[in-house]
Amino acid sequence: MRIALITDAWKPQINGVVTTLEQVTTLLRQQGHELLIVHPGQFRTFPLPRYPEIRLAIAPARRLKQQLTDFAPDAIHIATEGTLGFAARRFCLRRRWRFTTSYHTQYAQYGRQYFRIPTRWSYAVLRRFHNAATRMLVPTPSVQRELRSRGFTNAVVWTRGVDTERFRPAAEKNLYHRPRPIFLFCGRVAREKNIEAFLHADLPGTKVVIGDGPAMASLRPRHPHVVFTGFQTGDDLARHMAAGDVFVFPSRTDTFGVVMLEAMACGLPVAAYPVTGPIDVVRPGVTGVLHEDIAIAAMQALLLDPRDCRAQALECSWDRCAAMFLDNLVPRAA
Repeated sequence: MRIALITDAWKPQINGVVTTLEQVTTLLRQQGHELLIVHPGQFRTFPLPRYPEIRLAIAPARRLKQQLTDFAPDAIHIATEGTLGFAARRFCLRRRWRFTTSYHTQYAQYGRQYFRIPTRWSYAVLRRFHNAATRMLVPTPSVQRELRSRGFTNAVVWTRGVDTERFRPAAEKNLYHRPRPIFLFCGRVAREKNIEAFLHADLPGTKVVIGDGPAMASLRPRHPHVVFTGFQTGDDLARHMAAGDVFVFPSRTDTFGVVMLEAMACGLPVAAYPVTGPIDVVRPGVTGVLHEDIAIAAMQALLLDPRDCRAQALECSWDRCAAMFLDNLVPRAA
C-alpha cells in the first residue's frame, strides 16, 4: 500500500508523538508498504510560540499539493493539527479524498493555560478539523469518551507500544550514586507537564529529572538537590530510566504517556494522578498507584513488584500498534 503521512511533529523533536510515528513507519516499511512522510523539515519554518523546538511549516500548500499528487497515495493519514495538517486536510477535501487523522495533544487545555483561550473555542476548531476525517485515531478509551462527549463523531482507539528490548530492567541500579529510593520524572520540563508537583513532593531519597525545556532555567537553581540530566535518547535514556525505583508522572493533560510504558518495561512502577492517560495505562495496585497526592502515590508504588510492571510492558508491542494503524486507514477514494 502507498501511504502518505502528513505530520507537523517529526525529528529532531523528542516526544511521544514522534516516537510513535517513527516506530510505526519503520515497521510499515519493513512490511513492504511505500510511505511518503511530509514533515516540517522539507519547508521553511517558524518556531511555535512557547515551544521553540517545535517548528511549523510556512505556507506549505503548494509544495504539499505537488508531493501528494506525484505520490498518488492509496491512503492518507494526517497526524497533527499544525500548518501541514490543515493544508493537507484542505487539499483532501477539495479533491474529495478520504483521509484519517489522529489526536495526540490536549491543545484546548494548553491554549487555556498559556494564552487564556476558552476551551470551547479550541474544541470547536479541533472538532471541525477532525470530524472531516473518516476516522480519528485516539490513544485511549478515556480520550475517546471525552471527545465523543464534546461532539467528535469518529473516534477509534489506536493504542501505543514500547521497545522492550531497549527498555529493560538494569542488572545493577548504580548509575546515580545518590541516596535511594530514586524517584524519576522524564519528559519536557515545562509548565504543562505539572513537574513542580513532583519537585515539591515530600519524598525520601533522590529526585531525578530526565529531559529539558523552557522551565529548566528557573527550576534548576530553585531545586539544587534534584538531579537534572538534560535530554537523553536511545540507549542512554533506557539506562537512566532503568536506574530508578519509581517513575513519577505528574501530568494532568497528556492523552497517553508512552514514557510510562518505557518505565514499566524497565521494571519501574508508576505514580500518577487518576486522570486521562494514566487511568488507561496504569493497573492500580499492580503496575502503579493513582492518587490525588502524588507523594502518597510514589511511596505506595515503591511496594509494587517490578516483575508485574515488566509483564504489562511486554503486552504492548509496536507491532500491535502498527497493525492497528494499518487497519484503521481508509482508501483514498470511496
